[in-house]
Amino acid sequence: MTRRTDWWVPVGLVLLAAIPVLAGTGRLVEILGGPELIPTDARFAASPAPVVVHVVSAIGYALLGAFQFSAGIRRRHPGWHRRTGRILVALGLAVALSALWMTLVYPHKVGTGDLLYVFRLLFASGMATSTILGLAAIRRRDIAQHRAWMTRAYALALGAGTQAFTVGFGEALFGSGVVRTGLMMGAGWAINLAVAEWVIRRPTVRRARRSRTGTALVGSS
Repeated sequence: MTRRTDWWVPVGLVLLAAIPVLAGTGRLVEILGGPELIPTDARFAASPAPVVVHVVSAIGYALLGAFQFSAGIRRRHPGWHRRTGRILVALGLAVALSALWMTLVYPHKVGTGDLLYVFRLLFASGMATSTILGLAAIRRRDIAQHRAWMTRAYALALGAGTQAFTVGFGEALFGSGVVRTGLMMGAGWAINLAVAEWVIRRPTVRRARRSRTGTALVGSS
């Protein structure tokens, strides 16, 4: 992979995160007494703490975490990668746990129902579990498993970015509704996880192909 190509990975991830980052920033400005940049949500007025924790940690996790997926940065600056990784573990757990906190504390948003509630509990728990398993893997020096679990955790964190498209296109094609909204939101997380699994397994596939090619060349000589 060339240096120019390598930079497309973090840039693409930052672009995917742009919509939820901007929305979260607008929500944070509103909660802190600033102008209303996005539609207000009365659910947060009485207990803003989980939203503040979630937004601040999610912005840091999404933007800083994107650069952990650059092979060039990992190779040229391993110390930076390790130090940033420690910060990202804390931020990732804060994102996941605050998501669970909001899901359990706040009433359902208008237009959503039990299906989305279950999805949020499931995927937030999955992110927290993936982060913990990724941390455990690096502590035992299992680099491959560390990368795999951290990739899954980051994919789940960026679900909101993909949901901007799944909900937008889904409502345009199929209309809105409680169940439809839940399915379209769930599709955002599912798509990200599917891409993550493809990225995780791609190096293994490539090595297997090279091994088969090498064996065939030896056999034909």
